[in-house]
Amino acid sequence: MQLDYATITGVRHATAAVNGTRLHYVAAGDRGAPVLLVHGFPETWWAFRRLIPLLAAHHRVYAVDLRGFGDSDTAGDDYSGAVAAEDLHALIESLSVGPMHVVGQDVSGGVVYRLAATHPEAVISLTAIESGLAGFGAEGLADVTHGGVWYIGALAAPGIASLLFEKEARAFVGEYLYPLYGVAPSAVGSDDIAEFARTYGRPGGFAGAAGLYRGMLTEGDELRALATDAPLRMPVTAIGSSGGGFTYAAFSKVAAEDVTSIQLDGVGHYVAQEAPDALADALIGTFARSSA
Repeated sequence: MQLDYATITGVRHATAAVNGTRLHYVAAGDRGAPVLLVHGFPETWWAFRRLIPLLAAHHRVYAVDLRGFGDSDTAGDDYSGAVAAEDLHALIESLSVGPMHVVGQDVSGGVVYRLAATHPEAVISLTAIESGLAGFGAEGLADVTHGGVWYIGALAAPGIASLLFEKEARAFVGEYLYPLYGVAPSAVGSDDIAEFARTYGRPGGFAGAAGLYRGMLTEGDELRALATDAPLRMPVTAIGSSGGGFTYAAFSKVAAEDVTSIQLDGVGHYVAQEAPDALADALIGTFARSSA
């Protein structure tokens, strides 16, 4: 049977009705502590296609499509990082596998941070990859006068994502965004672009990204207050590549204990897609230290 979506050998596709929405996720592996992988933009669970088998040899691995992304339900105008974090908490509860090692990259950094801060009992360890936090410098990513990118503001503006990007999702993602970050075709090829464009090009396909970027530009005060009231006490790891120490600088300000910093030199921004083997080695070591 010809599938209308991309998949990889060894994963099980499933959906969970949680927090008033329906989340699509894939699962792999049958032993070891559970791991939750949370994608960034312009990504879906498919960003972890090469990473999942490497982790699944040691762990039970789950990779989710956030609300408004991939094959999960689309998001409304009230979607935010806070809503996304509650979605993830409800997903973890529905999986009934206990607390999880949570990994977030790119714009999902604020989501996984909120999850860990508000539901610490659900998180064994937190790993942020090439991520910033509102209130701790992430807003600067949208400042075009100082090297930021224009599309963050465009996505955050009400109605603009559906007006400008949906009909040209394949061109925007494949011909502009990935080349903008210097991603080689060997890491993200035409078939991968087609899979990302399949869901970003649906009606409301950019609604999830729009909500998360709106939050990134507006929730700084809230995240600073959360960091003061509920500093993270689980092991926290910051993995950086092309962004240098940006991730560590943000997450070291919201953790009660020292944050472990791992730098993957010579790797681009989309680490899971560009350097899955190096990332798997870093994560497996991180999980082992966190569970000791």
